[in-house]
Amino acid sequence: MVVVIAALGAGCAARASAPPAVAPGAARYPAFSFPDVPNALSTPERVEAHEHAWAWLQAGDLRRAEREFRVLAADASFYPAAAGLGYVLLARDDFGAAVAAFDRALAAEATYVPALLGKGEALLGQDEQAGALEVFERALAARPDMESVRARVDVLRFRAVQQQVARAQLAAGEGRLDEAAAAYTRAIAASPESGFLHRELAAVEERRRNDTAALTHARRAIALDAGDAAAHAIVGAVLERRGDFAGAAEAFATAARLDDSAGYGARVTELRGKAEEAALPEEYRAIPDALTITRGQFAALIGRTLEPLLREAPQRPPVVMTDVREHWADAWIQAVTRARVLEAFPNHTFQPDAVVRRGDLATAVSRLLTVVGQRRPDRASAWRGARPQFEDLAAGHLAYPAVAMAVASGVLDAPGGYFGLTRPVTGQEAIDALARVRALAR
Repeated sequence: MVVVIAALGAGCAARASAPPAVAPGAARYPAFSFPDVPNALSTPERVEAHEHAWAWLQAGDLRRAEREFRVLAADASFYPAAAGLGYVLLARDDFGAAVAAFDRALAAEATYVPALLGKGEALLGQDEQAGALEVFERALAARPDMESVRARVDVLRFRAVQQQVARAQLAAGEGRLDEAAAAYTRAIAASPESGFLHRELAAVEERRRNDTAALTHARRAIALDAGDAAAHAIVGAVLERRGDFAGAAEAFATAARLDDSAGYGARVTELRGKAEEAALPEEYRAIPDALTITRGQFAALIGRTLEPLLREAPQRPPVVMTDVREHWADAWIQAVTRARVLEAFPNHTFQPDAVVRRGDLATAVSRLLTVVGQRRPDRASAWRGARPQFEDLAAGHLAYPAVAMAVASGVLDAPGGYFGLTRPVTGQEAIDALARVRALAR
């Protein structure tokens, strides 16, 4: 910056031969960026007058500086003078007028750095930090070597992020999720490499049931910080809602390994069970709501829920059955027949589509209880020795011992003394009975 140093002269109006000189002294506004004159606009007289006006500004004579800059700015093409006038107004804290002056310069040259820097300062004076940040970033794009401006930009970005995060957290806490998401989005625009911000936005989107956005931001958070347990848990929650229980279990398992203070590990077993159940055949998953169940469904239910008990039962060689090879429950049917819990028919069929009745259920339960009795002979003896009376089942009936044992153990019931030997068994009834057997086995 060229500053004319000499004794004060008579004023700007007497510029016929030479402009009045400016008294020497320290610059009053050293942080202001001198609006240099491009070669295309440069003439000796114009440059001298422009530098002289700037010298009055730095000397603190704002009135004279404004007067001289306004004379120069009367030529709209000489935009450095408009920027100089903007700095005079900035020195007066007339921020709105300063912004307008800088904008006139920028209308002529959008990348004019002195005007961009001055406008940024004026916007900060109006507490418009977001606008100031945008203007300073434009200046930095035009002149990347300005390290002081780069530091200013970093500070403003940090403050902008802080403000948006505070707004977002308040809005999220009060249930204003759309507002929270918008605030986090603005914060990410200022700090796109923040894993924390992506995770916080993912949490809001998960609450909004915006699963695609939640997954996108949670996975971005993980890419930026693989150790973010909460981000892995968000992925797990979204995948669970989408029915991907295996993926959800894996995500929660990762979260638990990183930090289980939030109890992520407790979800893993549950989700793995759901994943296993979701992979089961449709016929199996239909059991809980079935008004009647088939022998194939019953065999599958026993084989899956009581597998450890079946392994304890005395095994017999595989039974030849001609109607189960292509059946969805073939493996479970083979397991329960080898353990003698269910039997094949003499004609070498299993009849997997036949309906299970209460008598069939009692027989299977009594055989399972016999295996349980190997662990607790005293209890098994009591069950076998019980002689309950039934209104619809005589003590001499072939099914009586099995029914008596199942009822005496508490696994099955006989309301009002009626057992209902031929009544079809519902899916939930079979589930409940096997759950009681499993409880006794423990």
